[in-house]
Parts: sequence; C-alpha cells; structure tokens
Amino acid sequence: MLGMDRDWDTFLMPYTQAVEELKIKFRGMRKQFLQANEHTPIEFVTGRVKPIDSIKEKQVRRFISDELLEQDMQDIAGLRIQCQFVEDIYQVVDLLHQRTDMKVVEERDYVTNVKPSGYRSYHVVIDYPVQLVHGEKRLLAEIQIRTMSMNFWATIEHSLNYKYQGEFPDELKARLKRAAEASFLLDTEMSEIREEIQEAQQLFSYGKGQNIPQPPPEEPKEDKD
Repeated sequence: MLGMDRDWDTFLMPYTQAVEELKIKFRGMRKQFLQANEHTPIEFVTGRVKPIDSIKEKQVRRFISDELLEQDMQDIAGLRIQCQFVEDIYQVVDLLHQRTDMKVVEERDYVTNVKPSGYRSYHVVIDYPVQLVHGEKRLLAEIQIRTMSMNFWATIEHSLNYKYQGEFPDELKARLKRAAEASFLLDTEMSEIREEIQEAQQLFSYGKGQNIPQPPPEEPKEDKD
C-alpha cells in the first residue's frame, strides 16, 4: 500500500508548521491594512494539513508514487483566503507575488476561467521555506483565494461530493450551476457599489461617523438628601 512504511507524524510536521506560519503572516497583512485605515483585501484566513486518508486516496486517484509525493501533491498544506470583493482576489495575488519569503510557482484562475460545474476560485501554489532544527526544508503549499460568496458555494458542493462521489444527478448538477451563477451575480452587484460599501465600513469601523445622530446627554439627577 502507498505510504504504508512512512512515518506520517514526521512527514507532516513541516507542513503543519508552514500552515501555522502562513496563517500568522496573512492575518498580519490584514491587520496592517486595518491599522493604516485602508480597505483590507483579506477578510478571513483558514488553513489545514491534508488528512492522511485524503493523501492516500489522492495518491491512488492521481497515480502519485511515494517518491514523488512532495513535488506532485501541491495541497498537502492548504490555505484559504476569503475576500469581500472579486477585485480583492487579484490584489491578494499581487501581494503574494511581491513577497520575498515565498515564491509563486503556479497559479490557476478559476474566477475568470470558471469550471463547468460553476466553481470559482483563484489557486496559487507557492514554494515556501520552513526552518527546521536540522536546516531549511522547502515545500509546496496551495492557497485558494475566493470571495465569501464563492466559498459558500464551494463548501456546499464539496459536502455533496462526499455523498455522490462527483457523480451528481443531472437535476442537482443544474441547480448547483444556477446557484453558482447567482452567487457570482451577487459578487458582481457588490463590486458595482464597492466604493460606497467601503466608505460605510470605514465610518463604522474607525469611529468617523460624526454625522450619526447621538442620543442626548442625560440630565443630572437632583440630590434628594
């Protein structure tokens, strides 16, 4: 069997470290935008290391040998960045290209080149150095960048995949496709009023709403003594 003799705890430890480090870095980027009183293209950051059973299943499905596992399976370490607007996705991609602590080695734009199922997301594979006790280890990590609307659809579709193993009934497949189109229409509409939304969010978040009516001050109570 694939991976039968592998010490999985030792093998996955650098990937776990990479995910934790990358979550801290991307959340730090979000905080820097907010502290600068700027719109942040990063809304949420999550990450995970692929479960061992999923690794083995994908090895069989993609005919990946043990020897080529690290270079051929790009999503053992996976990060997901959620954005408010479609435009934010491409800003995040630009930010990834600018960083010197990681290198973009592959990217797939499923936002513009939507999959037949309706799936939309931007996938970036990075080469990332992890500092271990006995030296540096470079590994691959996949970053999926999508709007919150795209993420909702993808999460539902992923859950249904467990039930149908990718073989969706035609009616369900059509419904999912329509839902994906409706989801993207929502993103498109939000982009149309993006400037107004961002202005409102700044007023709400940074206490600049001086024009918001305030309750009148309480009158001092009379001393009854």
